[in-house]
Amino acid sequence: MKQIFKKVSSLCTVLLMMAVLTLTGASAVWAEEVDDTVKQTLITTAEGLTDTIVTLGDEDIENYSKSSDAFTTSAMSAWAGSKAELGALKERSGEVEVKASDDGYTVTVPASFEKADANFVYVFDGSTGAPTSLTVDVQYSMAETLRRAVMNTIMGIAIVFIVLIFLSFLIYLFRFIPNPEAKKKAQAAAAPAPAPVAAPVVEEPADDTELIAVIAAAIAAAEGTTTDGFVVRSIRKINRKKR
Repeated sequence: MKQIFKKVSSLCTVLLMMAVLTLTGASAVWAEEVDDTVKQTLITTAEGLTDTIVTLGDEDIENYSKSSDAFTTSAMSAWAGSKAELGALKERSGEVEVKASDDGYTVTVPASFEKADANFVYVFDGSTGAPTSLTVDVQYSMAETLRRAVMNTIMGIAIVFIVLIFLSFLIYLFRFIPNPEAKKKAQAAAAPAPAPVAAPVVEEPADDTELIAVIAAAIAAAEGTTTDGFVVRSIRKINRKKR
């Protein structure tokens, strides 16, 4: 019960600081050069928000994430994404930095945690004086940065090899996919070739010159004349077998 009352009191203090910051006046508060009063108000507000946010538990973060306020949901999202990497708060170390811009102020609150350091970067609206966003910038050590770089490199190489192995496996599976065209070509190559058709044999007519000469001489002898008086033009074989 005391813890809940403490959180509510912290939130009320922060809201009161925001109200004071808003009522200070736009002409004086949101000038390009930050005077000491405005700077101190911004620092106090940012530090109060930081002290309140880092003490929130998981259940509190979940409840505040359902808020309709844009800054609250943004702050809860930023802290939830960095809480596990940072651990518990050790102290707020370093000087709070305040920078003015055309549309507002940027306030950076450094803090030391069990696992790493971090900067809570707040952006305050120039017209209303209310915080609009929070970014938790985790400051990794050189060893941690190198370790993360090595892990990212190893993960990248591993992903490339996994993709190559997967593609090789897909290419291997292509041989089990039926291919109708290849099957038809294989069947056509295995079919026996048709037997060559023999060309018809054309019998050349026999040379009857000698036979004609003999018959012509016999006819001339039978007629008592010479072969000059007639010409044998054709010879036809007579079938003498009659039924």
